[in-house]
Amino acid sequence: MDYSSEESDISESEINDYIDKPYEELTTGKFKVKGLNGNLRCPFCAGKKKQDYKYKDLLQHASGVGKGSANRSAKQKANHLALAKYLETDLAGEVDQTQRPVLPQPVAPLPKLDDLYVWPWMGIVVNIVCTNENKDILLGSEHWLTRFRKFQPVEILVFPDEKDLMGQAIVKFSNDWRGFMNCAEFEKLFEIEHHGKKEWNAQKTNLGPNCYGWCARADDYDAEGPIGDFLRNKGQLRTVSDIDREAAQSRNNVVADLANEIDITNENLNELQYKYNEKTMSLSRMLEEKDRLHYAFEEETRKLQRLARDNVHRIFEEQEKLNYELETKKRRLDSWSKELNKRETLTELERQKLDEEKKKHDLRNNSLQLASLEQKRADENVLRLVEEQKREKEEALNKILQLEKQLDAKQKLEMEIEEIKGKLQVMKHLGDEDDAAVQKKMEDMSNELQEKVEDLNDVESMNHVLIAKERQSNDELQDARKQLITGLTDMITTRTNIGIKRMGEIDHKAFQDTCKKRFHIEEANLQATKLCSLWQEHLKNPKWHPFKVVEVNGNPQEILDEEDEKLRNLKQEWGVQIYAAVVTALKEMNEYNPSGRYIIPELWNFKEDRKATLKEVISYIVKNIKALKRSKS
Repeated sequence: MDYSSEESDISESEINDYIDKPYEELTTGKFKVKGLNGNLRCPFCAGKKKQDYKYKDLLQHASGVGKGSANRSAKQKANHLALAKYLETDLAGEVDQTQRPVLPQPVAPLPKLDDLYVWPWMGIVVNIVCTNENKDILLGSEHWLTRFRKFQPVEILVFPDEKDLMGQAIVKFSNDWRGFMNCAEFEKLFEIEHHGKKEWNAQKTNLGPNCYGWCARADDYDAEGPIGDFLRNKGQLRTVSDIDREAAQSRNNVVADLANEIDITNENLNELQYKYNEKTMSLSRMLEEKDRLHYAFEEETRKLQRLARDNVHRIFEEQEKLNYELETKKRRLDSWSKELNKRETLTELERQKLDEEKKKHDLRNNSLQLASLEQKRADENVLRLVEEQKREKEEALNKILQLEKQLDAKQKLEMEIEEIKGKLQVMKHLGDEDDAAVQKKMEDMSNELQEKVEDLNDVESMNHVLIAKERQSNDELQDARKQLITGLTDMITTRTNIGIKRMGEIDHKAFQDTCKKRFHIEEANLQATKLCSLWQEHLKNPKWHPFKVVEVNGNPQEILDEEDEKLRNLKQEWGVQIYAAVVTALKEMNEYNPSGRYIIPELWNFKEDRKATLKEVISYIVKNIKALKRSKS
């Protein structure tokens, strides 16, 4: 019967009030503690494997659960405290004495439990008679250690009386029960030879040359002389029952301490489990956030690609529109040329003028054809620029858009100039030279043409200036980055957020970590250095190019060839960590120096793991200079 299932649980503060009820049921016999075989059992742990206990084991179990168990309910603690009270109050006098810890039984008769012994256990040897020839031997401890070695003495101290050529000795044994048993055997040896304490007291006047020995007791402790002084200084009087009781108390304290340590360990395990659950939930949230950012990045990428396609279509439509307008003007000029050819009735002067105009129109047609060819080349350049546009950065995109707007303005001005020139030529051939209104309009158109030409020249000049400034700015930025790399190399002594990263250099730490798992610490460093140097040389080899070109969204793109034999063997032989370090350095080498295949220093933001901007580097330098000035002041 499980008592904990009868009633609802109680709180920790109600434990002491609840003990009386299960204690009363134990005393009335409702719960059985004694078994048929004489062993004891816990009535509140019916489902446990261990059912048979000795008295002290069951008492320790009940006290441990009642006072120190953290994973038991308050009701279970109260039940076990009631069981401990029942064992101490009602069963203490009925328990068989065989359940107490059994003392090691010496060969000698059992001593009385109330006899006072000197503890730690000691034996006494008296009447050591020697001569001048053997006094060095008999009055030395080595002889007696050899003689009594079967009793495993810890130490033997001899108290010589060289004047009478006699001596006494104290034999020290270990302070546990085995030492007591050896001490009893030691005393028994002398009693068998009739040289014990009883014979010593009976024959003090006629002792002879024989030695006498016994266990040190209360009368020896109180005796006068060097033996008594030593016993009083080094030992104390104790009964066997006192020592037995202290040993049991010590064991109980050890069990209670172990129970407390187990409870503390369980609490630590629960705390670690809680922290583990927190970390797991945090990691899950981070993974969800990563997936959300990845989805947003893909959506933004698709949006940018869609805008790029729309821009390309718009540019193609504008180019087709311009081509159509160009063809229309060519047909118009052809019709004008045919119209001029029909005027055969004109004068010779007019015919000469017509011939000149025809030549001019032919030249103009040739110019238009050349413009058409240039337009086709421009179309090809536009396609090339569209491909390059995907790899340009946001800063360069603004400049390209500005240049494209200026190019559009230039083309528009050219078209307007050509249109005005055409109108002027037509008015010259078709208009009346004496008509003042026509002359005025031609003059206005000529002035407008001159203004357009000047605007075109201004736009071209501004375009050239912007391009020159852009190139100059780009060169200055590159020179500035080189100077900053040179300066920061000497300035930076420790790992910081902004620093110099050697692009294409393999991370040596990955090789050290892997080799430490496979080799001894000294050999691991050597193997890591050799292996890292070998793969750094592989990266410098221009004949090894483990990359392949694939088509992504209709565009060719160069990616790492993971099926490369060298990389595949490296991953299989040395693991993922070294493989990842080599692949990272290989991608950096292919990006920064694919032709030279040597390491390139680069300004790097280590905190965000990307290329550092000049603004970040200059801010870092200014901050360090201010900190240096403050430290000097």
